[in-house]
Amino acid sequence: MALLVLENVHTYYGNVHALKGINLTIEEGEIVTLIGANGAGKTTTLKTISGLIKPREGRIIFDGQELNKVPAHKIVYMGISHAPEGRKVFPTLTVEENLLLGAYCLGNDRKTIEANKERVFALFPRLAERRKQLAGTLSGGEQQMLAIGRALMSRPRLLLLDEPSLGLAPMLVKAIFETIKEINRQGVTILLVEQNARAALKLAQRAYVLETGRIVLSGPSHELLQDERVRKAYLGER
Repeated sequence: MALLVLENVHTYYGNVHALKGINLTIEEGEIVTLIGANGAGKTTTLKTISGLIKPREGRIIFDGQELNKVPAHKIVYMGISHAPEGRKVFPTLTVEENLLLGAYCLGNDRKTIEANKERVFALFPRLAERRKQLAGTLSGGEQQMLAIGRALMSRPRLLLLDEPSLGLAPMLVKAIFETIKEINRQGVTILLVEQNARAALKLAQRAYVLETGRIVLSGPSHELLQDERVRKAYLGER
């Protein structure tokens, strides 16, 4: 059984029909990417999975359990974490305090929390150096590291990443993508939304292409990298 299944999911913002019958599956251990133009429904898909928005129709199944009526905070307990677009760190809290907020579902299990924190610091040594620094004073790249690190503090089985490279310098983008690969090697399944379609397709095993709330293409990433429609629309080739 797949780790995550979306069956005919329809999501609305008021009367605006944002997702129009999404079907996708993610197997345990995969990196899967969602690509598409701005407004295609990529962020809405992640928010629907993590429970921030509830679908009006269809089913979301994680590890055999339906998520449709599960509150967002309980979805974290079940093993899904979401690093949102725009980082959304708490600027007046320190790096360490932001990370501890990501571990709220672990209660008072200090041993596990400390182990998770050290794991994040091993992935992002820069955060260890700045553990007492206010998150609002970090650079954009450091805030992105913190957003991913905070999402990892609950030890998720599935990590939802929304635009991790947005606004970052090319060298930092490369470093973030290497870390995403390492997180996956450590056993975390990843669903990646990314504006840099070429980098996302090179990183992921499989991909879905979204256009105005519908999946129009899907398949192995290496095949989509060669697909003429993808090359024209998302890779800047003619």
